Amino acid sequence: MKTSKPLVHGVLITAALAATVAAPPSAAATAEAAAPRTALVFDKNPKKPGDSRLLVYRNGKLHAAYRAGSGYGAQGTNDCAVGRGWIPDGNWRIKLKDTRYNGRLVKGYAVWLENMPCSTKRATRTEMFIHSEMNRDGSRGKTEARRWDGPGDYDSNGCVKLNPTDIAKMFRLLNRIGWPTHLRVTA
Repeated sequence: MKTSKPLVHGVLITAALAATVAAPPSAAATAEAAAPRTALVFDKNPKKPGDSRLLVYRNGKLHAAYRAGSGYGAQGTNDCAVGRGWIPDGNWRIKLKDTRYNGRLVKGYAVWLENMPCSTKRATRTEMFIHSEMNRDGSRGKTEARRWDGPGDYDSNGCVKLNPTDIAKMFRLLNRIGWPTHLRVTA
């Protein structure tokens, strides 16, 4: 009786190679596949950009929804309008998260996102954040750029903007359940 060797994708393999192909996944690979996944999604509202939602998912289950804005009103929906248009769609890598960020314009709770080209590739959006209006220590500021006054403050130069209470809640939640590596932006 003639024995045949196993084939993988049409290639004859040896018994030793067959053992590695058929081997169960490593414990690390199994643990990674089973690890809970956290997703951060900015769902843009094209009719009212200042009434969009920043959503936190864990293993596909919605954990939190925060009102958020991006751009300046209905005219701010052009994602290539640097300094006034809303954040372009895509998967934005999270570069940094900080509760005491001290940038020129952004202070306090901030999530800094990678640079990304806009939809037409005519411009690259840089210095994009998820942030609020506050002082570096998270307290309420005295000037308009540091003081949250209400719904008009959801307008931004393109960043995703939350009210101070919600961004603090989001940080606490993500510190507890795990931070995603990206922000997914969809319309």
